[in-house]
Amino acid sequence: MRSVLFVPGDSPRKFAKALTTGADALVLDLEDSVALGRKEGARETVREMLGGDRAGKSLLVRVNAFDTGMTLGDLAAVMPARPDAIMLPKCRGGADVTLLGHYLAAFEAASGLEEGATKILPVATETAESVQGLTTYTPAHPRLLGLLWGAEDLMSSLGATANKEEGAYTGPFVMARNMCLFAAASAGVTAFDTVCTVIGDLDYVAAESRAARRDGFGAKVVIHPSHVDAVNAAFTPTEDEVAWARSVVSAFEDNPEAGVVSIDGAMIDKPHERAARKILASVPAGA
Repeated sequence: MRSVLFVPGDSPRKFAKALTTGADALVLDLEDSVALGRKEGARETVREMLGGDRAGKSLLVRVNAFDTGMTLGDLAAVMPARPDAIMLPKCRGGADVTLLGHYLAAFEAASGLEEGATKILPVATETAESVQGLTTYTPAHPRLLGLLWGAEDLMSSLGATANKEEGAYTGPFVMARNMCLFAAASAGVTAFDTVCTVIGDLDYVAAESRAARRDGFGAKVVIHPSHVDAVNAAFTPTEDEVAWARSVVSAFEDNPEAGVVSIDGAMIDKPHERAARKILASVPAGA
């Protein structure tokens, strides 16, 4: 999974368009993109979307946060249609994941679904409390798909007047980004980079995406279909990277007792092998 595209939960038209993009996954959104008066109807629309042709894509549903009182109603509406994962906004930490896991187990049982089939992707940095809870995701819950950092709601939580200056995130937001990356690595799950809010500059989108992959993020969420191709390109290993990874894995498989091998005059050790296997695991199917 490289790109995860948001789709308003009350827009079948935008959902149909999203299915034609190269996005690996779609988030059917019941939270920020749906006005309060339309949320009830959006639940049924999302359920219909889930029940149709998925075009080979993973479908997630972003429910409303626990503090809204709408989470259970959202889940009751969409779980019978078998979403692949639930995105939980304003997640405060591992305890919220555990609570959501209990809810999902009950809805899975009621809907005849396999227990544990529905994964959880928390938005893990949207409030100051959430940032403080980043250490609580380890050990990882069995349903934990990854951790997503978000900057827009965090700005409101902190009382900040902006989160970027001259195109770069300011200190508090860089800290939240990095802490989410460390928390995901500690839990052994994918770190998801936040959306790029610069809509019309695809070079900027590509640069931000490459920087995220360079630092260790494994995927990026997207708010505009035009961003998908740039994000996919940034998170797809290059031919040189794949060739290097295959040579490293092959060398250790040929020398299973070795702690260090030599490739083209360079000393390669076990951390390199782990990095190589991660690269190979991120190669899209059929590539």
